[in-house]
Amino acid sequence: MKTHVAVVTGGTQGIGLAVTQQLVEKGHRVASWDIDPSNVDAMAPFKDQALAVRCDITDLASVEAAYAQTCEAFGAPVILVNSAGIAGPNAPLDKYDVDAWHSVININLNGTFYVNRICVPGMKEAGYGRILNVASIAGKEGNPNASAYSASKAAVIGLTKSLGKELAGYDIAVNCVTPAAARTRIFDQMSQEHIDYMLSKIPRGRFLEVEEAAKMIGWLVSEENSFTTGAAFDLSGGRATY
Repeated sequence: MKTHVAVVTGGTQGIGLAVTQQLVEKGHRVASWDIDPSNVDAMAPFKDQALAVRCDITDLASVEAAYAQTCEAFGAPVILVNSAGIAGPNAPLDKYDVDAWHSVININLNGTFYVNRICVPGMKEAGYGRILNVASIAGKEGNPNASAYSASKAAVIGLTKSLGKELAGYDIAVNCVTPAAARTRIFDQMSQEHIDYMLSKIPRGRFLEVEEAAKMIGWLVSEENSFTTGAAFDLSGGRATY
């Protein structure tokens, strides 16, 4: 297996951190792009194989700077995992805070677009790439009182399918996963009522473990995934109906 350079957004916590660990264990060098510099300590156990790069994915200039820093430290990335995201508040659509709506869309959708936009040219030049966008089961089914989150993740699924078709002529696979909820810091943004609702919808009767997500994502961004592209992989514990 070849050693590659990877970017994981939101890679210092939750699913992103589990993915970072998985990729480091496989011998890859990983740059975690995160807006919170206090999370740099999460990279310490990985020594020279990983670094934390401060990046605001909603700011194209910040994404460009993070890409340049990654290239300088490790080389051009050919693995990309877009894990950064927020849940936003829980409220009916007609009472949903407009600023919160824009924030959720800006981070979950626009941020994913910016990071893909900056990383794809280098993969084209290398003739190889693996992209994984983290969507959500809410993007397939919609969660009540979470219109912004549901809409943003549905858009990530559509973006993934579109980009997968655009890059199908290259050895670049573009896929997404649609996980059910995992107990990470994103729960801090949700009401207990909403958390209970999500759990009630999972036939497995429990939340997703971040290590379970990392294992599936690890395969999707591996050389072994040489054919599948433009797909949404279920991680919902049986909740998904299509």
